[in-house]
Amino acid sequence: MRLACTMTRGELGLEAPEVSVEVCLSGGLPGLAIVGLAETTVKESRERVRAAIGQCGFEFPSRKIVVNLAPADLPKHGGRYDLAIAVGVLAASGQVPADRLAEVELLGELGFTGMLRPLSGLLPALLGARRAGRSVVVPAGCAGEAGLLRDAGILLAEHLLPVLRFLQGELALPAAVLPPAGKTPSTDDLQDIRGQELAKRALEIAAAGGHNLLFAGPPGTGKSMLARRLPGLLPPMSEEEAAESAALNSLAGNPPTASWAERPFRAPHHTATTASLVGGGSWPRPGEISLAHHGILFLDELPEFARATLEALREPLETGRITVARAARTLEFPARFQLVAAMNPCPCGHYGDPVLPCRCSPEQIRRYQERLSGPLLDRIDLRLPVIRGEIRLGETGAPGEASAAVATRVAAARCRQLARAGKVNAALPADGIRDWCLPRGDGLQLLERAAARLQLSHRACHSVLRVARTIADLAGTDDIAAGHVAEALGLRTSCLRAVT
Repeated sequence: MRLACTMTRGELGLEAPEVSVEVCLSGGLPGLAIVGLAETTVKESRERVRAAIGQCGFEFPSRKIVVNLAPADLPKHGGRYDLAIAVGVLAASGQVPADRLAEVELLGELGFTGMLRPLSGLLPALLGARRAGRSVVVPAGCAGEAGLLRDAGILLAEHLLPVLRFLQGELALPAAVLPPAGKTPSTDDLQDIRGQELAKRALEIAAAGGHNLLFAGPPGTGKSMLARRLPGLLPPMSEEEAAESAALNSLAGNPPTASWAERPFRAPHHTATTASLVGGGSWPRPGEISLAHHGILFLDELPEFARATLEALREPLETGRITVARAARTLEFPARFQLVAAMNPCPCGHYGDPVLPCRCSPEQIRRYQERLSGPLLDRIDLRLPVIRGEIRLGETGAPGEASAAVATRVAAARCRQLARAGKVNAALPADGIRDWCLPRGDGLQLLERAAARLQLSHRACHSVLRVARTIADLAGTDDIAAGHVAEALGLRTSCLRAVT
């Protein structure tokens, strides 16, 4: 009986647990059996491995071969185990030395010719190998994804034969290289929007503190235009944030592009299902809220989304994580996104419009506005109306403030927040609010009177304090004044008019 063991990685969300491929050659009828909770796609690898080994000029052993994928209680699926199985078979039969197998992990699907095919969901496995301190061999077709980690221990191979020569010490495999980030120039700039100064101020505050934002107003008032200019105000992601965002996209089957380091901006249609938004599938995949991690989730026509879909956002907005439970597996994905939403005040869109009359009945308006539950609205820090401005076609006056100038103030405010608490104000816990967000004197009294008059919940009061802290940070002051609290309260006042 001859034994060999190679190392690879499974697929379990962002965890990518380590999998040991144990190969045993023994007496008995020739054949290859794979055990260890392997699905059909994994068991089919025996034919791919047999053909690839023969095409490389090596001999497939005419003995009983048993491959154990450990741990046995972890489901395995896909073709990512092919390379590790093939190398394990050759090491157990003595055709490849086994002295380097403990320090390298092998990932790749084999073709009959021995070519290595690209894999989806590769980045979590690479992060796991780096944490374990091992080198990892991946298909050359994954070069763009593998190069994101700036790790010299990630090696590329196009074929099984170079991998075998590498293990024999005859060849050095090339390392993955970081692809060019190539920021795509954006044409969305705040200076293109004339008027709407209050909405622009709300965008600046939302960008500085990471606050959720809701615009409500008649059609054509610029709600979507304003929302799409928020990414231009945000600071760039750190390398760690960019790698985590890219890993989530990798799990979803979206290979990284030249703009992989930019903050994500996800804008699903209002017909999106709950599973597409929060994640799901028989083998759970990240949804839109996870793909917007460290970025923006924009929901246009907010009341048109299904009520159950919107209610599913409540816990992720609070915790920054989503747990997807299915019969096969329960996985947890990060979902620390910034919600930006836009809506009309009624089905026709003109309720409260001073120009065009509303055609909806009071009952229609009430039903439309009640599609948004109080607990969901309570988690949105900034809620303000967007009113219709005067149309001046061909206006030649000076443009408004550019996004770059606002982004400079936002970056300075975020630096203050990170130096103080290590996180943006919107993510401050209760003890952080006590330490850094309590105003003094008139500001505290103003908030207490407003809470009693407007019947604000504890969550709403905490939200007002976080926004006031952000306004003070934009002003460059450590003390929260009554004016900061007043502005925060004004930006939280419901943007939906009561139906009379």
